[in-house]
Amino acid sequence: MERLRGLLQRAQQLSPQRSQTIYKRVEGPHQGHLEEEEEDREEGTEPPVHFSPMELKGPEPLGSTAGLPNLTPWAAAGRRAAPYLVLTALLIFTGAFLLGYVAFRRSCQACGDSVLVVSEDVNYELGLDSHQGTLYWSDLQAMFLRLLGEGRLEDNIRETSLRPRVAGSPGMAALAQDVVAALSRQKLDHVWTDTHYVGLQFPDPARPNTLRWVDATGRAGEPLPLEDPDAYCPYSATGNATGKLVYAHYGRPEDLQGLRARGVEPAGCLLLVRVGVTSFAQKVASAQDFGAKGVLIYPDPADFSQDPHKPGLSNHRAVYGHVHLGTGDPYTPGFPSFNQTQFPPVASSGLPGIPAQPISADIAFRLLRKLKGPVAPQEWQGRLPGSPYRLGPGPGLRLEVNNHRTSTPISNIFGCIEGLAEPDHYVVIGAQRDAWGPGAAKSAVGTAILLELVRTFSSMVSNGFQPRRSLLFISWDGGDFGSVGSTEWLEGYLSVLHLKAVAYVSLDNAVLGDDKFHAKTSPLLISLIENILKQVDSPNHSGQTLYEQVVFTNPSWDAEVIRPLPMDSSAYSFTAFAGVPAVEFSFLEEDPAYPFLHTKEDTYENLHKMLQGRLPAVAQAVAQLAGQLLIRLSHDHLLPFDFGRYGDVVLRHIGSLNEFSGDLKARGLTLQWVYSARGDYIRAAEKLRKEIYSSEERDERLMRMYNVRIMRVEYYLLSQYVSPADFPFRHIFLGRGDHTLGALLDHLQLLRSNNSGASPKWSQALGFQESRFRRQLALLTWTLQGAANALGGDVWNIDNNF
Repeated sequence: MERLRGLLQRAQQLSPQRSQTIYKRVEGPHQGHLEEEEEDREEGTEPPVHFSPMELKGPEPLGSTAGLPNLTPWAAAGRRAAPYLVLTALLIFTGAFLLGYVAFRRSCQACGDSVLVVSEDVNYELGLDSHQGTLYWSDLQAMFLRLLGEGRLEDNIRETSLRPRVAGSPGMAALAQDVVAALSRQKLDHVWTDTHYVGLQFPDPARPNTLRWVDATGRAGEPLPLEDPDAYCPYSATGNATGKLVYAHYGRPEDLQGLRARGVEPAGCLLLVRVGVTSFAQKVASAQDFGAKGVLIYPDPADFSQDPHKPGLSNHRAVYGHVHLGTGDPYTPGFPSFNQTQFPPVASSGLPGIPAQPISADIAFRLLRKLKGPVAPQEWQGRLPGSPYRLGPGPGLRLEVNNHRTSTPISNIFGCIEGLAEPDHYVVIGAQRDAWGPGAAKSAVGTAILLELVRTFSSMVSNGFQPRRSLLFISWDGGDFGSVGSTEWLEGYLSVLHLKAVAYVSLDNAVLGDDKFHAKTSPLLISLIENILKQVDSPNHSGQTLYEQVVFTNPSWDAEVIRPLPMDSSAYSFTAFAGVPAVEFSFLEEDPAYPFLHTKEDTYENLHKMLQGRLPAVAQAVAQLAGQLLIRLSHDHLLPFDFGRYGDVVLRHIGSLNEFSGDLKARGLTLQWVYSARGDYIRAAEKLRKEIYSSEERDERLMRMYNVRIMRVEYYLLSQYVSPADFPFRHIFLGRGDHTLGALLDHLQLLRSNNSGASPKWSQALGFQESRFRRQLALLTWTLQGAANALGGDVWNIDNNF
């Protein structure tokens, strides 16, 4: 230390310049560094200014004794403590910063969707008249709502409903050209058309379908007049069916079981069933399972509103509906129907083997008057005039169906806005364009909303919006024949779409009333839908959001709103066939259904009267819901999917499975493997959630990796152990076939049926089969286990307790 002090004094004496900085203490490894600097000063270089945790003094007059000040003891102590004080302050600041950062991240996780919804790290070039630099969620939401309000939604609904547009007709071809032109006028990156040649079924004008009484000798009498001769059931079996008439309520399996329990056998008879509750295809499939020879379907006034202030369906109208228990072209199941493609002549297993025909309520009344037998239960009674409904059997009838199949070109129309960061991931929104009648509610509303959303998002792009992921807008053809257009597209591009399609939003059947709101959806989207409902105003409750309207009726909002995807929705094929999460929104009447759907009376005027003038407001609410959903799905850094929700779905079904645990144990069987697979799925979901919460959102590579795992959760639930050609709907929760949870539950019911006539004949004959149960359990368990493994990430990160 003394040597160092001497060097400092000598250097100052030799220096011709005034000292600028005086170093009072130097300790530790800095001594050598200081010596080098002093040598530089001896050579006449300018002394650098040093910033260090030492005492610094200002210039002193010449002649002063530098470096030997007369310091008080407290000053010396303060000088010694200064470095420690600075270090302590630095540590406190760093700790506070880290604590604040962690608290902020936790607050983001707690609030979920409300913070950092849209990327805040990407700047957008806005319009010349804009002074904004970055678009946040609130900016995008405000821009979307402002631009959406500028459209002509109501006019588009009216104009579309006035145009004839049966699939394959000249009217549809003209409408398709207009839709392509409308998309081409917008700021889209791509517009194109896909054409498929599909087998559609139409009535034969030269040989109309007929219904006749048959006398005791089997001779057919005069035909009963079919008051709505254009109405028919596409994909009905053709030919004649003769048998006694039986009334079977809605034609559900439980209804047919109820007939047997009351001593009325449906086998060998024609069944008279009511429109509603289940699809036409499900009614005919159930009738066939129970041995019926044919089905007549009519609209009962009891199933529709009796409000004198609202329009009602005429008793002389029949309701149209296809009877293919499936989707797509039933003559090329599992394969796309492109032009010139050659496939084996295989028909879909969902095509019925018995004829079916819709009839009016007036014709049904004439038939019901002829029925004998026991009186129908009170809950089966309808509102047709006359004596109480009876079950039958009644007099003989002969149904003749002469529909013919025609190869028909249909066209799907596409428009695309490419994404900025993930252009190879698609958020898809679509609406059916065709209709058998005016189709105001069936397809005009959805088509109008789709075109309005295209215009709105195009304007947003002109104002600086660029989604992270691509937006794909699609107008479907062939929807009235069982989502033919959408399913054929999925079949044609399945190998690509399951890797690239993020989600699907359907605009079909969006406005069928305004009292209730339903979302038919995949569980992955439930939390996102809840968030969006809180940001959309109710169309008929001023001052309330849609969420507030729903919880006012039922505090359990999801029990009030969420429904499973039905097979007659285009969204169903996306999830059950392609493994893409999907949603379809619907505003409905309180209890009775919209009476004009699939009839010649589904006009703009009737829809407007049914909603008592609120059609524009309700359609606007649907557009707001769908649009904000698209923004979230296309622009959130991390996809807002609740991938842990399927664990809850399995848990709910486990309650049903547990009812049979005693019966299975008595046979030496167990359901433990399902419980273990469910546990592995829950652990994998929780592990992924923790990984995401502890990661850096600005890491694009990491976010993309997480998004790929999240967006494929639905695909993981498609059974990999069954053939798509044999079982196109491979989803273990939504699909159809022995691989599904529903099929396993139905099979377990046979443990307690005791062949009591409570099941279709084929089930009675087979009964419970242990080998079949073991196979069903393996298919279900390993699909769920595979989903858990895929969600867990790389193979070295998977931690199964299976």
